[in-house]
Amino acid sequence: MGGSAGRWGESNRGYNRDVQYTLRDGKSSDLDTLWRIDQACFPPGISYSRLELAVYMRRPGSFTIVAEQPRTRIKSFGDQPGTILGFLVAQTEANKAGHIVTIDVVGNARRTGIGSNLIAEAEERLRAAHIESVYLETMVTNLAGVEFYKRHGYQIIRTEERYYPNGADAFVFAKELISAAMAQ
Repeated sequence: MGGSAGRWGESNRGYNRDVQYTLRDGKSSDLDTLWRIDQACFPPGISYSRLELAVYMRRPGSFTIVAEQPRTRIKSFGDQPGTILGFLVAQTEANKAGHIVTIDVVGNARRTGIGSNLIAEAEERLRAAHIESVYLETMVTNLAGVEFYKRHGYQIIRTEERYYPNGADAFVFAKELISAAMAQ
């Protein structure tokens, strides 16, 4: 799915104010970088293996959105690839539901609005695909994540005991994207 390539974001809140980035579609060549970011963002047993992340990114109906700093021109080194600051993997499902598989932002780029822009872009794409609701999971101990999702209109619908491979429980959050009246 297209839609975000070339869209620029700039932080204007939080403690990291001058972060410029663009949202673009993820590419298969991003996999190693995205996997390393996921490993840094989540503990073992929560983070995805390289294979799991690759499968989620390649599933039919899935999309990956990447937040990347612009390319820079460095004398005698030519164009340098942009630095990936965060990403989101989501998928559509047959029951008109969307699933946010993971949202990851590197530590020094948190609280810049990148996560908010990634989730807003994902919701926009899901609405365009006529997806009525979206859900996601997060560890019950991920207090920053819980607050982040609540700020974005997600509600806890249940707790899944021992959801993660390491035995940790997860909250399942959901958000209505298209009201029943609008979907008809």
